Amino acid sequence: MFTKAIPEPINKLIEAFSRLPSVGPKTAARLTYYLLRAPDDVALGLADALRALKAETILCTTCFNIASSDPCPICADSAREKRMIAVVEEPLDVIAIERTGEYRGVYHVLHGVISPVNGVGPDDLKIRELIVRVERGDVLEVIMATNPGMEGDATANYIRSELAAKPIKITSLARGLPIGGDIEYADSVTLSRALRGRSEI
Repeated sequence: MFTKAIPEPINKLIEAFSRLPSVGPKTAARLTYYLLRAPDDVALGLADALRALKAETILCTTCFNIASSDPCPICADSAREKRMIAVVEEPLDVIAIERTGEYRGVYHVLHGVISPVNGVGPDDLKIRELIVRVERGDVLEVIMATNPGMEGDATANYIRSELAAKPIKITSLARGLPIGGDIEYADSVTLSRALRGRSEI
């Protein structure tokens, strides 16, 4: 892909950046050459941050959010309403909902959505773990906060069917969120309204 005139360490970093989402070869090359010219503390700081990212983060064994402690700060917070669980697709969705300041329950992170096209089935997600949480008997409401769209809705419907026999309330976020949009990119006002206007499903 790159010429032999480029030193191998540069080629390797360009190829590594190219594997990141939304980073094409030109952007990867710009990032690489920026780091090459940057002061040592910038490049080495990035390397240290990447090492720490992999070495010092874990999944909370309760909600499966990314954290540096287990349980995570949200699950460990005694002021949170543990009987209300918002089911989200990704850790970034937790951050988006937390920014609203509206929600005082806890979360369950699926780490994806059911997507037959991409070979992702229910067993590839943290759905079984959610059902186990509900079966413990201390959950009153499960809020389906998956992204609006075909895969998010299919995932929410699958979970709803799995929980249908449980004596709990199952709600979804109000459709103030645009169809096909991601919770991660929604503004706080829209998310706040969606949380307040959630409906039973």
